[in-house]
Amino acid sequence: MDISGYTQFIRSEKMSAVYAEEIIFNLLEAVIDKAAYPLMLNKLDGDAALLYAELEDDEAAVARDVARQAQAFYDVFYERARLLSSERTDCDCNACQRILDLRLKAFLHCGEVVFKKIRQFEEMAGEDVIIVHRLIKNSIPSNEYILMTESFYQLAGNLLDMNMETCHEAYEDIGAITVNVFHPKKRNEIKPDQPIYAQFF
Repeated sequence: MDISGYTQFIRSEKMSAVYAEEIIFNLLEAVIDKAAYPLMLNKLDGDAALLYAELEDDEAAVARDVARQAQAFYDVFYERARLLSSERTDCDCNACQRILDLRLKAFLHCGEVVFKKIRQFEEMAGEDVIIVHRLIKNSIPSNEYILMTESFYQLAGNLLDMNMETCHEAYEDIGAITVNVFHPKKRNEIKPDQPIYAQFF
C-alpha cells in the first residue's frame, strides 16, 4: 500500500513539512486499523505500509479476503482525509490545504518470502518482496488503483465495481511482469462537503 503524491506533499516550508508527516501518519493509521486477519502489518516505510497474509489451506479464499480488504481501505482513507481536511481548514499551509489531493494505491502479489530477524526487527526478504517494491515504480499513468500480479489474480479474480486493464511492466533485474490494474468506475473530485464514494481509487 502506497500513498500517491507523498514527495510533493512533504516538499514545503518547515512547519508545513511537520504537518505533512502528521497527516500521512494519520492516513496510514486509519488504513492499518482497518486491516484484519489474515492481513498482518510487517513494517511502515515513509508513505507505504507492507502487509502480508499466509495463504493457509484455502489459498483462493484468503486471496479474495485480502482483495476485499484492499478495496475497503479506500473508504477509510478518504473518510479520514475528509475529516482531517475539515479539521484543518483554518491552517493555510500547503500540507493542510492539499490533503484531498492525496490518493492511495495497493499492490497485491502472491509468492514466497523469508522472514529474518535483526535484533527486535523482523524483515521480509526474497525475490517476491523485491517484485512488489519494483512494481511501486511503474508506467501506469493513474495515481490510484489496485494492482494485482498474475499470480495473485489467478487466486482472487476480478473486483466488483472496478474497471480492469492488463498491463506489462519490465524491469532490468527481474524481467517482464504481467499485472492486472483495477480502476474505479467513478472519478468524482472529492470536496470537503461531498460524501466519500465507496469506489476505492
